[in-house]
Amino acid sequence: MHSDTSVKSAYIHIPFCKSKCKYCSFVSGTDLEKKLGYFYSLLKEIDYYYNNDPLKTLYIGGGTPSVMSGQELSKIINKFCLEDGAEVTVEINPNDVNHEYMQELKTAGVNRISMGAQSFDDNILKLIGRRHSADEIYKAVEITKNSGFENISLDLIYGLPNQTVEGFRHDLEEIVSLDIKHLSLYGLKIEEGCYFYDHMPDNIPSDDIQADMYVMAGEVTGASGFEHYEISNYSKKGYNSKHNTNYWKCGSYYGFGLSAHGYVDGVRYSNTVDIDEYMDSPVEREFGKFLTKQEMLEERIFLGFRLFEGINVKEINTDFGIDFYQKYKNTLDKYLLSGHVEETEKGYRLSDNKDTNGFLLSNIILSEFIEG
Repeated sequence: MHSDTSVKSAYIHIPFCKSKCKYCSFVSGTDLEKKLGYFYSLLKEIDYYYNNDPLKTLYIGGGTPSVMSGQELSKIINKFCLEDGAEVTVEINPNDVNHEYMQELKTAGVNRISMGAQSFDDNILKLIGRRHSADEIYKAVEITKNSGFENISLDLIYGLPNQTVEGFRHDLEEIVSLDIKHLSLYGLKIEEGCYFYDHMPDNIPSDDIQADMYVMAGEVTGASGFEHYEISNYSKKGYNSKHNTNYWKCGSYYGFGLSAHGYVDGVRYSNTVDIDEYMDSPVEREFGKFLTKQEMLEERIFLGFRLFEGINVKEINTDFGIDFYQKYKNTLDKYLLSGHVEETEKGYRLSDNKDTNGFLLSNIILSEFIEG
């Protein structure tokens, strides 16, 4: 197994929001009084575990990282040694954007902005508990560009209550017109812990309609120069998310903050989801385990198939001492025949065709590679 001893990426979790969206089951809350105490606990955890590895990517997510001041985010970023040209991303809400704040982020070394748009329909935005309007998305993108940020990503959700295929096409066309570099697209998932789980909304589009929306997203974005490089992600050439690509390629990374996950020296670990517990002892890990060879193989398959380029069979055979085709012959033959999996120069990938879209069936297909 080749293993890289130095860690090239770090994720920081900021678990605060001014208000909670109705579909959100992430570990985040609105108790902003704890923000300062949390900030100092976070710095303590970083000091304890970070080994001064020069990072290629740093990602500050949440929650809503833009509840932190530019000065606070700058202090966090300054804790890390960054390679020249490192990708430094901060997630931000459209209505937290103003020129002064964006200038502060720029000065702090941030060079990639990930903005939660979710929809351009004001009625739907209200229905799902977003604090911003469609108009604020346009303004936020304009201010962000004027502040010197070129690398801007927006999030959209499909399958929202009352959303129609035509309405979603409008969202995609707005994304295209904004001339941004990256789009992350998520199907609505209602999980335990979110408002919608206990108050199920009416008019959620059917699975078939959601599938149509997903396929249409590839067509609309593809026609305007986006490449569909991962199940949920589309980018202009050269603007793939380097941070997330490291996850999908099973690279190691630090995870700092409440509920953060990391992968260092073959150990997957996670932090507590209890904010008081975290603030009391930020260097205490909730959970850690060495991955077995089989688990590493399954992760390589599971994550590799998320990427449009798919998996590299030669590398897998070398790293794990297996014959990939022989080991998974039944599953491969079945989906090669149905057209949901395609052969590539280096191995296999899920297909992205209109009629036999492997990405749409990814959960079913990938579960067949996992040893139960």
